[in-house]
Amino acid sequence: MSKTGIVNVRMVITEEKILSNIDKIQKLINPNSKKQIVQLEEDSYFKDLIESVKTYLIEYPKKKNFPVSVYRSAYGLVEYATNQFEENTKQIEELIRQREKNIILAGELKDALEKVETKAPDWKNEVKAAEEKYGEDIAETLGIIGRSKTDKSQNYQDALKLVNARIANLESNLHIEIDMERIEDRSKALSYIGIEVADALKVIPVPVEYEKQLAEEKEQALAAEEENKEYVENTQVEIKPTLWQRIKNSKFGRAVGMIFRIRIVVDTPALPEGRGHNM
Repeated sequence: MSKTGIVNVRMVITEEKILSNIDKIQKLINPNSKKQIVQLEEDSYFKDLIESVKTYLIEYPKKKNFPVSVYRSAYGLVEYATNQFEENTKQIEELIRQREKNIILAGELKDALEKVETKAPDWKNEVKAAEEKYGEDIAETLGIIGRSKTDKSQNYQDALKLVNARIANLESNLHIEIDMERIEDRSKALSYIGIEVADALKVIPVPVEYEKQLAEEKEQALAAEEENKEYVENTQVEIKPTLWQRIKNSKFGRAVGMIFRIRIVVDTPALPEGRGHNM
C-alpha cells in the first residue's frame, strides 16, 4: 500500500471517530436518553468528547477540504443544542411563574387560616374558596378548624398541622427548585457546546456541497411559497446564529449568566475513544 493510501485510511478512521463522538454527545444531551449528563463540572467524559470535536475542527490541516459529513454533524449538534437550550429556557420560565404563584397561594392560605382560626364573619366563604384553590382536603381541614369549639382538641391540632404543612410546602417550592437545578445543569452542558464547538466551527469554511444543499433547500422552500405561504414560513431554511450568540441574546441567558460562570481546564488527550461509557 502506498504512503498516500495509508494517510487516507487514517483520515477515514479519524473522521468516523469524530462522527461517533458527536453522536455520543447528542445522546448525552437528549432529554429522552437514559444516559444524560447530570453535572457538567463533574463529567470529564462529556468534556473529553467536546474537546475532541473542538480539536478536530481547529487542527484539521486543509480546512477547504474539510469533511462534509463532519461539518454537517457538528453544525447539526450545535443546532440541536441550541433548540434544547431554548426549550430549557421555556421550562425555567414556566417554573419561575409556578414558584411565584405558589408563594402567592401560600400567603392567601395564611390569610384564610387566620380568618378561620379567629372565626371571622366570612370564614365559611374562605373555606369554600379554598376548595377551588387548594383542593377538597384543605377545605375540609379548614372547616374542622372553623367548627372546632376549642383549639386544644386533637382534631384541631392535627388540622392546624396539615394546613401549616401545606403553607410550608408552597413557600419552599422544593420540587420546583429541584427541577430548576436539574434543568440548569443541562443548560450548562448545552451552553458549553455553544462556547466550544460553535466557536470552533467558525474557522471552517462552509463546504461547497453543504452550501449547495442549503441553497437548494431554501430555493425549494421559496418555490413553495406561491402554493402555501404558511408552509414556507415553517420550513424555510435559514442559517441561524450560533448557539452562544442566541444564549447571550436571550432574556433567560442574561438572567442566568451569573449561574453559568464556567471555568473549565481540559487537559486530556484529544479524540477519546469513549472510555468508561458504552453508548
